[in-house]
Amino acid sequence: MAKIVKALQACSLPSTITGYGGLTFNEVGEIVSAAMPTVGAGPWPSYQASFQYRLGLALKKADSNPYIKGWRANGLRERIDAFVQRGVPAQFESLSDKDDKVVVHCDFSPTNILFDEASGRITALIDYDFSWISHPSYEFLRSFDGLGGQFRGWSSDEESQEAALRDTKLHGFPVSLPSTTESDSGVDWVVAKAWEEELEAEGVKQPRTMEGIDRVADVDTILCSILPWRVTNADILARQTEEVIIECRNNNEEHLDKLLTRLGF
Repeated sequence: MAKIVKALQACSLPSTITGYGGLTFNEVGEIVSAAMPTVGAGPWPSYQASFQYRLGLALKKADSNPYIKGWRANGLRERIDAFVQRGVPAQFESLSDKDDKVVVHCDFSPTNILFDEASGRITALIDYDFSWISHPSYEFLRSFDGLGGQFRGWSSDEESQEAALRDTKLHGFPVSLPSTTESDSGVDWVVAKAWEEELEAEGVKQPRTMEGIDRVADVDTILCSILPWRVTNADILARQTEEVIIECRNNNEEHLDKLLTRLGF
């Protein structure tokens, strides 16, 4: 699986792909940059620009959500707007190789891999619904669930297993791994360490070798928190009680408040 990640990162893109977004063919059959399919906008001139646009789009959708109401309560919206305008550029300043473009799958997980039962070999990586041309760091923000965990932004629970995993992905795994108990969040430290070692063996650009990915991950966390799926997805809303929906909404508001405070907004 690590070889596939390496192949995606190493895939040579034609010079006609100039932006971050989707792909299409032009009138002479060349592969060129196009809108990002899941967003319906783009391409963007930079990785940072793609985030700023999507943050703005998320806020517009939040405005029409009856539970979120644009996050205008308690002065939170003004702080989010200030972060989008002034904070996002600062978060991208330290990102290494910020102009890199690669194919990112965005849903790379065991459930999207086909195996040949007899040989045990991988035969396909499927489900490219969310794929686009982006920075190598984006794959780690959205993929690898079940392969050692995604690389997530800052958590207010700094004693959690997720926070510890984030730290080890940045700075390396300890010789003695933390224990995983039934009461923990489900971090499988043995699998997580093995996955990082395989990525390193294949020469994959990974969080530990991407300076500034932690700051970009914080931006992505804010993007996801603006439109939490349990408060915005119609199918999920239909299965939940009003009490559960409100609790989820309030939890996201609290997390946004703490993360924005940490980022100086």
